[in-house]
Amino acid sequence: MKLGKLGFTVLLLLLSCSACSAWFGNKHKSSTGNGRNSILPDEASSSSSSSFLNRFHGGSSIVFPVHGNVYPVGFYNVTLNIGHPPRPYFLDIDTGSDLTWLQCDAPCSRCTQTPHPLYRPSNDLVPCKHPLCASLHQTDDYECEVPHQCDYEVEYADHYSSLGVLVNDVYLLNFTNGIQLKVRMALGCGYDQVFPDSSYHPLDGMLGIGRGKSSLISQLNSQGLVRYVVGHCLSSQGGGYIFFGDIYDSSRLTWTPMSSRDYKHYSAGAAELIFGGKRTGVGNLLATFDTGSSYTYFNSKAYQAIISLLKKDLAGKPIKEAPDDRTVPLCWHGKRPFRSIYEVRKYFKPMALSFTSSGRSKAQFEIPPEAYLIISNMGNVCLGILNGSEVGMGELNLIGDISMQDKAMVFDNEKQLIGWVPADCGRVPKSRDASI
Repeated sequence: MKLGKLGFTVLLLLLSCSACSAWFGNKHKSSTGNGRNSILPDEASSSSSSSFLNRFHGGSSIVFPVHGNVYPVGFYNVTLNIGHPPRPYFLDIDTGSDLTWLQCDAPCSRCTQTPHPLYRPSNDLVPCKHPLCASLHQTDDYECEVPHQCDYEVEYADHYSSLGVLVNDVYLLNFTNGIQLKVRMALGCGYDQVFPDSSYHPLDGMLGIGRGKSSLISQLNSQGLVRYVVGHCLSSQGGGYIFFGDIYDSSRLTWTPMSSRDYKHYSAGAAELIFGGKRTGVGNLLATFDTGSSYTYFNSKAYQAIISLLKKDLAGKPIKEAPDDRTVPLCWHGKRPFRSIYEVRKYFKPMALSFTSSGRSKAQFEIPPEAYLIISNMGNVCLGILNGSEVGMGELNLIGDISMQDKAMVFDNEKQLIGWVPADCGRVPKSRDASI
C-alpha cells in the first residue's frame, strides 16, 4: 500500500492447488535435490565441493548494492541473478518475512508488469515433506495432496500476497573474498499475486531474509557459506547495501538482545519511548525491525503520545498543519515549499527507543527528525510514523526503513543480538577486508 508498504508476514501456509499441480505434476525432481552438495564452482575445478566449504566456513560474506528510497519510490530493492543461465531480477528487501520468490511463468494466472521477463522455473521441485516446506507452516501435521511438490501461499500485512510452488535453482553470488559461486537454494515460483492497488510495481519478486529456515541467510548458513548474520545500510539519499555474513566491527555497534517473545522476527525486548531526551512514560514497546515497511508504525498509545508531544512542541513555530496533503495522515506546510528535511529539522525534537534487558545498561536506538520525517511532493514536511493499531497491527511496533536510514543494522542470529551504528550507507563495502 502507498501509505508505507508493509512486509511483515501475517500468514504463511501450505495449500493444495490444482492449477500448480497441472503444470508441475508431470515434472520429476532432478538429481540435484537428492542431498548432494549444492555448491557449484564458477569454473571447472578438480577440487571437491567440501574443499569449497572448508575455504568458506564462516569466513566470507556477500554484499549487494541497494537501490530505492523511502519516498517517493517507497521501497529498497536489490538485484539477484537466478536461474540457469543466471538472469537478473529486482527483489524487494524484506527482513520481516522468510520466503524469497519471483513472479513466475508457470504459467502465471495473475502477475503484474515486471522489469524483466517472468522467471521460468526449474524442474527441481521441493517435495511437500521437505524441512524447508515444513518451515512454511504453522502446524506440523499439514497434509500433502501432491507429495512431490511444496505449494505455498504467503500473505503480507498490507494484504499483498503470492501463491506458488517451491523450487530449487541456482543463485550466482559474488563473495567479498573474490570468489564467485553458483549456489543452489530454494525459492518460490509465484504464479498468482494479489496487489493492494493496481499501480505498477517495478519488481520481480521478494527477497525474504527473516529468521526462518527458508530465508536466504538461513539457507546460505546451512551450506556453510556465511555466518548466520544479515544486515543492511539504507541511505537517506537513496541506495545503500545489504550483507550476509561478517563485515562489521562488533565493538563499534550498540547491541540489544533479540526478544524471546518473538522467535520469527527481528524483534528487540521491551523499550520505552524517549522524546527530546526525556522519558515519556510510554513503555513496554515490543519493537520489530522490518525493511518490508517504508514507514514506522507505533501502537495507538505510543502514536497518540507522539502526536500530542509534536503538536505541543510546534505551537508558535512557523509551520502549520496541511490537511490537504494526503501523502500520509499528518503534514505541515511553511511559508514556502520545503526542499529538504534539513530546512525544518530544527523545529522537531529527536526521539529514541530505550531498550533494557536483564538489568543491563540501556541501549538507545536514536530516531532523529530526518529518520521520521519526509518532504512530500507538495513541499510539505510529513510525519513518517503511522498508527499501527488503525491498520490491524494491534500492539505491534514496527521500525521501518525511514527510521533505520543512515545506520548499519546487524541481525546476528548466532548470538541472538540486534546491533546498529551510524554509517555512511552510500559507501558500499567491496573487498575482502570490507568492514563497517
